[in-house]
Amino acid sequence: MRMSTAVALSEFLSLAPTPRLLTAADLAAMPNELPSGPVKYELEDGRLVVMPLPGGIHGAVNANIVFQLKLQGDQQGYGKTLTETGVILRSGPDRVVGPDSCFVVAASLPLDYSPEGFLKRVPALIVEVRSKNDTPAELERKAGEYLAAGAQLVWVLDPIRAVAVVYQAGHPPKTIGTADNLTAEGIIPGFRLNVGDVLRV
Repeated sequence: MRMSTAVALSEFLSLAPTPRLLTAADLAAMPNELPSGPVKYELEDGRLVVMPLPGGIHGAVNANIVFQLKLQGDQQGYGKTLTETGVILRSGPDRVVGPDSCFVVAASLPLDYSPEGFLKRVPALIVEVRSKNDTPAELERKAGEYLAAGAQLVWVLDPIRAVAVVYQAGHPPKTIGTADNLTAEGIIPGFRLNVGDVLRV
């Protein structure tokens, strides 16, 4: 009797509908406000990832890097800086991320958007700022995804540990401290930014 019950349960579960994977279009239709407050989303291979809004330190560090990318990149004609923009890393199932900031080189302009308004081409440089809920392992995994999808350079700015981690295609990750400088050769010629300055809030 026990064996037949197990078989029946197995057959029942095999007939149960599997959850539908969401698409970039579904993501674009999600509300920005829930009863509990503002919210952000990403899609991880069709599964919705809900993220709390980052805090003030995160915002200050991101503002610092965006200012320098625009100053040393946009204004010199090397490309375009974007912030809080959805990027499609892959489709079927959809992987849509929202890096804190990124830089698209001039050769990749004009920007190529999906019907939902997400970037279809992965930027050359992607920046993530660590929030209190992020772990270094999670950010390393995401940096690997960015590189695998075509990014040339990823900076993870970590105000918690007062370091920056540089991920570059074909090279091992490199952790640098507040006395060191971020550079972006091949993307923004001559770019130079002290890690201590960008983490200063």
